[in-house]
Amino acid sequence: MSLHPLRLASALSRRGFLRSTGLLAAGTALSGPLTQALGAAGRVILPFENGARELATYPQKRPMILLTARPPQLETPFAVFNEGILTPNDAFFVRYHLSGIPTAIDPTAFRLRVHGRVAAPLELSLDSLKSLAPPVDLVAVNQCSGNSRGHFTPRVNGGQLSHGAMGNARWTGIPLKAVLDKAGLLPGARQVAFNGLDHAPLPGTPDYVKALEVDHALDGEVMLAWAMNGADLPMLNGYPLRLVVPGYYGTYWVKHVDDIDVLDQPFTGFWMTPAYRIPDNPSHSVEPGTTPERTIPIDRLTIRSFITSVTEGATLPTGRVAEIRGIAFDSGHGIREVLFSSDAGRSWRPAELGASLGRYSFREWRIAFKPASRGQHTLMSRAMNRIGETQPLEPLWNPAGYRRNVIERVNVEAV
Repeated sequence: MSLHPLRLASALSRRGFLRSTGLLAAGTALSGPLTQALGAAGRVILPFENGARELATYPQKRPMILLTARPPQLETPFAVFNEGILTPNDAFFVRYHLSGIPTAIDPTAFRLRVHGRVAAPLELSLDSLKSLAPPVDLVAVNQCSGNSRGHFTPRVNGGQLSHGAMGNARWTGIPLKAVLDKAGLLPGARQVAFNGLDHAPLPGTPDYVKALEVDHALDGEVMLAWAMNGADLPMLNGYPLRLVVPGYYGTYWVKHVDDIDVLDQPFTGFWMTPAYRIPDNPSHSVEPGTTPERTIPIDRLTIRSFITSVTEGATLPTGRVAEIRGIAFDSGHGIREVLFSSDAGRSWRPAELGASLGRYSFREWRIAFKPASRGQHTLMSRAMNRIGETQPLEPLWNPAGYRRNVIERVNVEAV
């Protein structure tokens, strides 16, 4: 069976690709604000069992936390989230499911195919796609479903990630609705399936295909994006075109998307069923160690907040004011408030919210903290959105390690 020519665009051997990405050059020297956080030895220790990770430098990326090399899974060092509200392209996390990834794509040869239950099937070049509708910008968080999985207790299967499988970017593209309207949906269209240029290395491995309900695909916010933060998408983040599904987990944000299939029935491929499922109950959780009776596809982001300006074990001077900063986000209802505690949740006070870049974006927050006594202080932040959703005090558990949003704790020492 022949493959799409763009899937064979790179002539690099695996060893050549690893060399070009820096994986054969261990101990990359770091400079700048991340040096202290990561250490100069090219390793980082994440705060859970078996948390030792190498740092790797891939093309278009600064040193990133390496989970797997085949396929590439790169976690953003957490210190990056204290650099600004937008996650830099060269530090944006990378998550692939299949090891056959494109490493070179000719943008002039690229085509987006739209077919299935449509009146007029399309084959669009990048230039024709970009001229189909006025471009729009949207700031939105992309978060892996398994972000923070390594913190689950009891431990669950899957990539043991800390909190860096997320990022916030300004995406530029056109609404998916413009493409579907151009093709003309026929009566009976129920779902829209998306495929990209990554592929399985062996026959029988299911291709990575995801699907959205038609009404969702037509909501005017789901995008086909060709740029992030004012530049072309990095290769490892979906160049030249990716799906942006604001408010939803990254499993739906298909990279290198080149095929859109409008279906007259629900898509039942592996990556929708049985993969990426959560318990079908109000909390989408079960008792630790148990199996849910029923499941549904994972969908919207949970509400989360993080402290970014200090890390576990940091020291602060007693009697001196320190500014504590962090970020919060949800699925798009918008952050209403963030509360801060410096005494392990016994008391709370409101933090000051920063400017809003839109309801799907990280929202910065800050508050003054003056340790009155020496010793350990447990810092916590708790976000609430505009419909009253907030973070739980105790972690919710599911066997896939998805959707963690418990109030996180940072222990600091006042000296």
